[in-house]
Amino acid sequence: MYKVFVNDIPLILSTEKDIGNQYTSIPIKTAKIKRIIKKVSKGELFYVNLYHENEEQLLKTLKKKLKTIVAGGGLVYNQKGEILFIKRNGRWDLPKGKAEDGESIEETSIREVEEETQVEGLEIIKLLQVTYHILKRNGEYKLKETHWFEMKTSFEGELVPQKEEGIKKAKWKNFEKSQKALQKSYENIKLLFPKEYLIQHPKNRIK
Repeated sequence: MYKVFVNDIPLILSTEKDIGNQYTSIPIKTAKIKRIIKKVSKGELFYVNLYHENEEQLLKTLKKKLKTIVAGGGLVYNQKGEILFIKRNGRWDLPKGKAEDGESIEETSIREVEEETQVEGLEIIKLLQVTYHILKRNGEYKLKETHWFEMKTSFEGELVPQKEEGIKKAKWKNFEKSQKALQKSYENIKLLFPKEYLIQHPKNRIK
């Protein structure tokens, strides 16, 4: 199963036709993807299951329908256990960016984190996961496939947000501040964090 986000609403890609009564299930081969995306974007559709009995065909078919942008990024820890966040478009995010020709995805991820924050000395620990979301560029819907790596650094210098990319802030955040930031982040970003980070801080819990 895959989750492909349109804003913060996931389209489910699965091998099961029936995943719940609230879901509209559509064979991915015949799905009018752009029409579905438009309805989800407008808030006219919330629960969509695009299915195929062969799991390998799910992403393969989606990528035939939408141009794919490959990107890489990082969930970066410093020696204090703090996490590197950026703020863009009013929301907290993690540094990431589009792959360039001839780069490995690991090279892309390190370069983009460095460019967006001016952090140095990055070391990749492991691949966390690949996330998918749909964006609109020049009037065309595209699928963004982002490869996320856990990274570490001993860097203690100044972080500098890449203003030309619309980044307003680059900050190290401890556990408590990370929890707060995730409440003003994106659903696909939350997939990268250990579960304990997703427990709402008591001050912000709905009573």
